[in-house]
Amino acid sequence: MQTAAKTQMTNLETIKGAIAAKVDAATFTSWIAPLNFDVVDGCLVLGAQNQFSADFISSVHGGMLASVASEFGLGLNIVVNNSNARVTTKIANDNNTQVYTPIADTTVEKNNSNAFDAFVVCDENLFVVSACKKLAAGMVPFSPLFIYGAAGCGKTLLAECISGAANGRVVKMSGAQFVSEFSRSLKDHNVFAFKDFCRNCDTFILDDVQALSGKKASTEEFLQLVVDLRNAGKNVVLTANAAPNNLTGFDRRAQSLLASGLVADVVAPNAHVKATMLVRAGVKSDVANALAARIANDGHLVAGVATKVKTYAELMGTCVDMEIASRLLSDTLQAAKTPVAMVRDMCEKLAVSYDAVCGNGRSRNLVLARQIMMVVLKNATSLSLSEIGNFVGGRDHATVLYAIKQIEKAKQNDLVLSAQIQQLIDEAK
Repeated sequence: MQTAAKTQMTNLETIKGAIAAKVDAATFTSWIAPLNFDVVDGCLVLGAQNQFSADFISSVHGGMLASVASEFGLGLNIVVNNSNARVTTKIANDNNTQVYTPIADTTVEKNNSNAFDAFVVCDENLFVVSACKKLAAGMVPFSPLFIYGAAGCGKTLLAECISGAANGRVVKMSGAQFVSEFSRSLKDHNVFAFKDFCRNCDTFILDDVQALSGKKASTEEFLQLVVDLRNAGKNVVLTANAAPNNLTGFDRRAQSLLASGLVADVVAPNAHVKATMLVRAGVKSDVANALAARIANDGHLVAGVATKVKTYAELMGTCVDMEIASRLLSDTLQAAKTPVAMVRDMCEKLAVSYDAVCGNGRSRNLVLARQIMMVVLKNATSLSLSEIGNFVGGRDHATVLYAIKQIEKAKQNDLVLSAQIQQLIDEAK
């Protein structure tokens, strides 16, 4: 009897090896290895954790599994472990014993209509915020919603706003947490319970998708999760530091899936948004406006400044004026840009020399660069036209006015020039 059992176990290991040779390691680890293997009445019986897993494995891998089984003279039967066709051998992964509980709380079951009040909206972010509100209000046709932007622009805050305002059950994880939890479920032999946990929701949110880069098994599981949720009509929200086609460590198939819904970018907070964030945190309005002009466009940095100012006021029992704030935040505040510094910076970006701009040269490229600088100074500072002329080689009021009119005309027919000038204005402010 022992010899027969040992022989059957050996045969099962051989069959597993044959299957493993026909699929990639990530698929085998995620879907095949957790199955219960047995041979009953000339059939290879594979016991899945639940009906979803049995159906998925049958539809996606059924042909390959049947082919391997036939190589060993066996038929194939894919069953649910608790069904009547289940094999009698007790395993660690049956439905009565397999439970998955996340280490950190990942579910939200409240509907807070005021959740989005935490996000300060500027004109550039109106589209993405509107899309987030639409998704939170119910099922949408543009799932997955892929939100991307640089660090500190508010991606995570938007994800939190959605989780707080969405109807139904929400599962929210960071990319690093998804990798950790998936790996733990494999180690604890409850991967099917983990799959069920992620799919049993109305909205799934994954923050920082780029954390999955290079994690092949986790990425495969995540991509299948996105497909399953989308096919089931569920909402999926993803955030990353780059657009799908610019994500490193993801193949073309993955990038295509991530971009298959709605892709929207979030821009960094401008001066108005930064000032509003500081005022909301309790910073005096005049101090907030002055600080906003000298803090980098990074929401994390703004939050840190607000915390420092507020804590100082509470501990020292005094109001924080600009003099105190400048001393307190000397390691954070950017030096105010002078008009000369702005002109020199633009010279570098426009590939002209500062001496040439301030000189009498009349080449076409030089004149255009000089006129662009006048327009930028007009929009980024409170300088008068005469003062602007002084910083670009002592031009008079009329020359500056003529330059501004010429550039405004050119912008109407040249979208590239218009975008270039707007970027220079934003950088100079």
